[in-house]
Amino acid sequence: MIPASWPGLLRDPPLLPTPEDARSELRRELVRPEYHQRNPVQELLDWLGRTIDGTLQAASGTPPLATFAALVAFLLLVLGVGALVSRTRRSPRQRAGTRAVLADEQVGAAELRAHAETALAEGRYEDAVVDAYRALTVLQVERGLLDDAPGATAHEVARTLGARRPDLVESLESAARLFDEVLYGDRPADRDQALSVLAIDAAGVGAR
Repeated sequence: MIPASWPGLLRDPPLLPTPEDARSELRRELVRPEYHQRNPVQELLDWLGRTIDGTLQAASGTPPLATFAALVAFLLLVLGVGALVSRTRRSPRQRAGTRAVLADEQVGAAELRAHAETALAEGRYEDAVVDAYRALTVLQVERGLLDDAPGATAHEVARTLGARRPDLVESLESAARLFDEVLYGDRPADRDQALSVLAIDAAGVGAR
C-alpha cells in the first residue's frame, strides 16, 4: 500500500532550473578571470559550454529525474574544473622551487627602490615588500659585496649580508621570510612590514 503522501511526491517533479537558467549560471562561472589564465583550460570550458547547451536541449523531452541527474553531474564536473584551474593559477609560483630573489630582467637598485616607494605610496604593500628586498639585494651586488647569483634565495642573501652586519641578522631573516611568504605564498603585507624592509635598505647593509 502506498502512503497517502506518496502520490503527491510521484506526481510533482523536483524543482529544476530551466535550460536558460543553467546556461546563464554556466556563463557567469566561465567569465570569472581565473578561467582565462591558460588557453587550454579556456578551450576545455568552451567545450563544456557547448556540451551543456546540447545536453539541456536533448533533455527537454526526458523525465524530470533524469534531467536533474544530468544537471547534478554537470555541475560537479564544473566544480572539478574550477578546482583544477585554481591549482593551475597557483602552480607557477609554487613550482619556482629555488624561490630566487632576482628576476630575469636586469633592473638597478635605485630603480627597484623607486618602484618600492611608489608601491608603498599607492598602498600596494606586497609589491613594496618584494621590490624593496630586491633593491636591497641588487645594491649589494652593485657594491661588489654579493655575488651576482640569479638563483640565490632570499634566505641565502640574508645569511650572506648578516655575516657582514650581525646587528641586522634578525631584521634580515625576518625580511627574507616576509619576501618568500608574500611572493610565493600569496600572503598579504601591511604598511609597517613594507617600511621595515625599506628601512633595511636605507641602513646601507654591507656598507663599511
